[in-house]
Amino acid sequence: MKLLITGINGFLGRHLTNYLAGKGFSVTATGRNNVKGELLNYVKFFSADLLNTHQSFEMVNELQPNVIIHTAAMSKPDECEQHKELCLQTNFEATKTLVNAAQQVNAKFIFISTDFVLGEGENHTETSTLNPLNFYAQSKLMAETYIQQHLDNYCIIRPVLIYGKHIEGIRNTFIDWVQQSLQAGKQIKVVNDQFRTPTYVDDICFGIERIISLDKTGIYHLAAEQILTPYTMAVKIANHLQLDSNLIIPVDENSFPEPVKRAKRSIANIDKAKAELDYLPMSFDEGLRKML
Repeated sequence: MKLLITGINGFLGRHLTNYLAGKGFSVTATGRNNVKGELLNYVKFFSADLLNTHQSFEMVNELQPNVIIHTAAMSKPDECEQHKELCLQTNFEATKTLVNAAQQVNAKFIFISTDFVLGEGENHTETSTLNPLNFYAQSKLMAETYIQQHLDNYCIIRPVLIYGKHIEGIRNTFIDWVQQSLQAGKQIKVVNDQFRTPTYVDDICFGIERIISLDKTGIYHLAAEQILTPYTMAVKIANHLQLDSNLIIPVDENSFPEPVKRAKRSIANIDKAKAELDYLPMSFDEGLRKML
């Protein structure tokens, strides 16, 4: 089975590429620029600018993938708010182009969305009413809607706060920042009034592998079950690495004025993934042990 994965220079895109190639899939990964860091020898790279409609169609027609997994995105909410036109081009228009290209080659389309479309609340299921709180989430919801209106063979994934092993050349994660700050003896302030379910990247990769293998369609929430604040996460990181957790100062969100609104507590229900994909996400402590 031939897979095309966009966003090779992104955190999920790179982990997913390595994971699925390691499972025996024929993987071609694409990015706008050269590959950052090293790529597995048996992964092909195709350079393409997804904002260029012609390049996107040309790539898909040449590769003839069975499955397109679209991870590439403008994913920083603050940047999306400040550069709305570029956000729409990246998160919506580029997705539309790939959807249309997928139709032409009869490829399954797997779209990586975000839990940000859910908004505030507990126990959000895949059929819950959506309430995107910022422009980033709105752009992702626009893409979700277009996919559902134009494709039958699609799958929309809503992951939550992804973390995992650092890959050289790929943007640092929250865990990298905490580790590097504490190792340097720096005091850091971390929000303690926002609640998420941080999800180990390999769990998300497993869920996507199952979706492909079982030929599932529809929407799936891929998240963990343990509800934590960023402050609690930071303390766990410090304890795991035997670093000084006293350097971590708990604060509320008002300590960091931001241009975008974020949910204080947004918890995705993963019962569907557990029942249909045998999806059993690990706890944050288990994830830290595996990655560190």
